[in-house]
Amino acid sequence: MGVQGGTSFMDHSPKLAAFVLAVTALATSACAASLDPEAPAEDAEDAASQAVQTHNALTSNALTSNALTADVLTSSALTSSALTAEALSASALTAEALRDPAARTLLKYIASCALPAGERLTVAVDGARLSFPGELGLAPAWGQEGGSCDGACRSWVSGCVLARVNYLGQKVNISVRGDREELEADKTERAAFPTREATYYGDIFAEQPVYKACLPPGASAIPRVCGPSLEACAIEIAGPCDALCDEPTGDGSFPNCRDAVRRPSGKLAVGRTPHPGSVTVFLR
Repeated sequence: MGVQGGTSFMDHSPKLAAFVLAVTALATSACAASLDPEAPAEDAEDAASQAVQTHNALTSNALTSNALTADVLTSSALTSSALTAEALSASALTAEALRDPAARTLLKYIASCALPAGERLTVAVDGARLSFPGELGLAPAWGQEGGSCDGACRSWVSGCVLARVNYLGQKVNISVRGDREELEADKTERAAFPTREATYYGDIFAEQPVYKACLPPGASAIPRVCGPSLEACAIEIAGPCDALCDEPTGDGSFPNCRDAVRRPSGKLAVGRTPHPGSVTVFLR
C-alpha cells in the first residue's frame, strides 16, 4: 500500500510484500464502513450484535506495504502514544505516514478494532479531515489521553485486523469471536454464521511483523483471505487450531493460539507462548 521513501519496504520483507499485495485490493474496493478515509466516514451502526458481525475488505497490500507499517508501527511511534488526533499530529513520523492512502486504510481498521462504537479518531492531513470510526472496542484505553498500546492491546488489535483481510478486497459479513466480552456472539449470530473459517493471531506492530492463522478441523483453505492457494498467502498458516490453541470456547472460537515450526520429520513443534488476542472468524 503505498508511498515510502528510500528503499522499498517490500525489498526488506518479501513475505510482508506478499501480504501487502493481497491487501492492496482493498484500497480500491468498497466496504460497509467506508474504507477510504478521504471520503466522509460512515458510522458502523449497521453492524449487529455489539458490532461482532462486521465487514472486511482489507487487502494484504494495504496491511503490509504502506508508510504506516514501514516507518511507524515498527518504530513504536504509534503504539507508544495514545490513539488520538493530538498524539498522531504531534508525531512527525506518523503525520507523514498518513499522507499515504494505504496507511490511512490500515489505520481505519486499527481504529475500528481498537476503539468502541461511537468513538471516532479524526485527524487533518494536508488540509483534509479524515475520520476513522471505532467499532469493536478491543483496546479502548489506547484511545484515551495518555494511553498507549501494550502487549495485550497489540495482540487483540493484531488478531482483529488480520481477521479482516480479504484477498479480493470485497465486502463480506463475518462474525468475529474471541475470549473477550466485546466479541461474545449470541444465539442468533451463531445460527446466522455457523461456519468456522480460521483463527487469526500475531503482532502487526512488531519489528518483524507476525501474521498467523490456524485452520479448524476439516478445513484446508481460506479462500476469503488467501485466495485460491495457501502457498502464496500473506498470512502464514501455522497448522491445525486444535494442535496450536486451547480448547474451543462455548461459541466455537479457539483461544490462546501459538506459533509452530514444522520439523524435518514432519512433526509440528508448538511454541509455549500463547497469543491472547486470537480471533476466530465464522462465515454464513
